[in-house]
Amino acid sequence: MSTNGTEDRRCEALGQTGLSARADVNMERFAGLVARTLRAPVALVSLVEHDRQVFPGAVGLTGPWAEHRQSPVTHSLCRHVVADGKPLVLADARLDDRVSATPAVAELGVVAYAGMPLTDGDGHVLGSLCAIDTTPRRWSRAELTDLADLAAACSSELRLRLASRAAEDARAAAEAARATAQANAALLLRASQEMADAASVQDVRQRLRHLVTGTLTPHYVGLSLLRDGRLIRVPDPDAPYEIEEAYGHYDIEAPYPSARALRDRRMIAIPDREVLAAEYSAEAVAAFDSLGLASAVCLPLVASRGPVGVLMVGWDRHHQPDLVEQATLNALASYTAHTMARALFLGERITVARQLQSAMLTDLPATPGLDSAALYRPAATDDMVGGDWYDSFPLPAVPDRPGESSLAITVGDITGHDIRAAALMGQVRSMLRQAVLDHPALGPAAALTALEHACLSLRLPATGSILHARLAHGDSGWALTWSNAGHPPPLLLLPDRRTLRLDQHDVLFYPGLGHPPRTDHRMDLAPGSTLLLYTDGLVDRPGRDVERAIGTTRELLATHGDRPLSELLETLADELAGPKADDDIALLAVRVPPSPHD
Repeated sequence: MSTNGTEDRRCEALGQTGLSARADVNMERFAGLVARTLRAPVALVSLVEHDRQVFPGAVGLTGPWAEHRQSPVTHSLCRHVVADGKPLVLADARLDDRVSATPAVAELGVVAYAGMPLTDGDGHVLGSLCAIDTTPRRWSRAELTDLADLAAACSSELRLRLASRAAEDARAAAEAARATAQANAALLLRASQEMADAASVQDVRQRLRHLVTGTLTPHYVGLSLLRDGRLIRVPDPDAPYEIEEAYGHYDIEAPYPSARALRDRRMIAIPDREVLAAEYSAEAVAAFDSLGLASAVCLPLVASRGPVGVLMVGWDRHHQPDLVEQATLNALASYTAHTMARALFLGERITVARQLQSAMLTDLPATPGLDSAALYRPAATDDMVGGDWYDSFPLPAVPDRPGESSLAITVGDITGHDIRAAALMGQVRSMLRQAVLDHPALGPAAALTALEHACLSLRLPATGSILHARLAHGDSGWALTWSNAGHPPPLLLLPDRRTLRLDQHDVLFYPGLGHPPRTDHRMDLAPGSTLLLYTDGLVDRPGRDVERAIGTTRELLATHGDRPLSELLETLADELAGPKADDDIALLAVRVPPSPHD
């Protein structure tokens, strides 16, 4: 499988995830996503230990395998994924010499198998996210792509667990230091509290400055991030320094004390300017002088996966930290390193979530006789990944209305701001599409009701608001039919520049409420009309009245409604949400072009 040392480190990482032969909520969710996305009867999150494989996430297991959630490693096809470090895809395991004799084929009925590696940050393959079928099956390229994407998201969840465990270890080490550094206990305690939920490197930078200002009374606190062999200074937007722009980045081999601290993996003290001038470059002295420093220390930031940057603390007077203060600074550096590592992992996880969300926001179809445009803007806050979405797709012809062409449009908002919300959004979007396409003759209300029934039966914890509509073109022109499950009201711009607010709505989308009545509403759309659907991020912000914001939206729609739709949506988002929106926003506009003689 691997060398003894590598295998030991791999198994150590497995233990640090905290996952074993028992169900885990997040791993169960990934297994469920695989089963539903690939329509596989069995899906597993399988982690391969020395002598067994365990299933913290499982769908479709029966008998003792479901009860004990483990099997001997001899029964494992996933061990081949771990050993080879690459996907294993089999249309019929019984015909493959590598695995045909594996007991799982006979005892578990494994026939078709597709497994993707689950890795930690060091590249160790911890197990496999796999789909299993009990009959021969050729996995499509799209299915394998979906499985690989889900494995990447699952790997990010494992890495986040490892980073959190490392942060917990760092906090424990800092608490031990607190016993020998009582005078600085308050600093370390505040560091453990305030740094624990830092969401970005910039957030770490700002919190650092506030943390050390009181106890250590420094004149300057600087943070540099290691990227591709270079140190990049992280600016503090609340306390800008010219030097952080003039010397924004430098090589780790540069003659700077901060670069030396990273190379030597130890604290470097600069007791005075003379020592700095004797041992380092003129540029380092110029930077020191521009900050008004007389003394400084530079500390490497080393997390569990290696160095992530350098912390610099400087004073405008002679200051030589004693042993207790050095211990405090080293403990603070450890907190900062692991917090930065966690922030970087969180950023990776959010990137995966946003990629998942973005994949669901497909291009709008070209529809003869209609213009359409959509816009999605994520929240300005990095860790706010929402469940907002839009959708538009053509509907098949209905037998009793052969001359009619129809288009389904949807805007929705699933509750939550994390990868779970993005994943639930994808499921809800796909299930609503299926409900609509299975029964194209029924209206939007019936589709929403079918969606709620499906979520209730599958125990899918999706809640939020949805506006689902159908645009149908017949002999008399375009007609709009819609059903509103607690969503902000659509707005309609009429050809004479008046606006209508379509207020009719039912209760929120909340399958736990049972089977609330859903209602269809209908109106004709005159040539030159523009329909606007949007999520609450456009109008609902702290300190702002929602009703007034909807009124402002109507005014802007009337003022700018003659613009191309893509420009109109950008204008609405800029004017109402601004560059730093607190929530993500989805907008969808549909226009019936004016008649040629208008």
